[in-house]
Amino acid sequence: MNPLTPALRRELRAKAHHLDPVVIVGQHGLTPAVLKEIDVNLLAHQLIKVRVFTDEREAREAMLERICTSLDASPVQHIGKLLVVWRRAPEPPAEKPVARPAGTRAHTKPGASVKEKTMAKSAPQARRPRSPLARTTKRPAAPRSTGGAAGRTPSAQARRRRGQGK
Repeated sequence: MNPLTPALRRELRAKAHHLDPVVIVGQHGLTPAVLKEIDVNLLAHQLIKVRVFTDEREAREAMLERICTSLDASPVQHIGKLLVVWRRAPEPPAEKPVARPAGTRAHTKPGASVKEKTMAKSAPQARRPRSPLARTTKRPAAPRSTGGAAGRTPSAQARRRRGQGK
């Protein structure tokens, strides 16, 4: 269990405010499957909420402590039946750059001639083919709205205004 500074805990509580619970601990308690699911979600999100359906506060405190010790996480907050847990993401392994022979480029073949290299460098990018619909004639414009009298002819509008409606 990693101790958190008060400033970091405050920041994490603020971030967790808008989160929904991603793991729910049900009637069977903290099973290995639930611990695995919490571990997977901590790996993906670093900061998660866990909902616990137990009425005893001491049992929820014990679950929070067990989660944090078994998964090397830190407790952020325990409010009601929600537990907020945080674990720092593991450092990604550094990728080694691919070694290329001197004088070659990534977009040319290793054995390419000088002419092929210059052609590859100066060749324009291929354009995406146009869709068949783009070649057709112009599409008809959408009908314009006439401000509430949609679908009526001008003469019907005039009759309605004069009180001689249909």
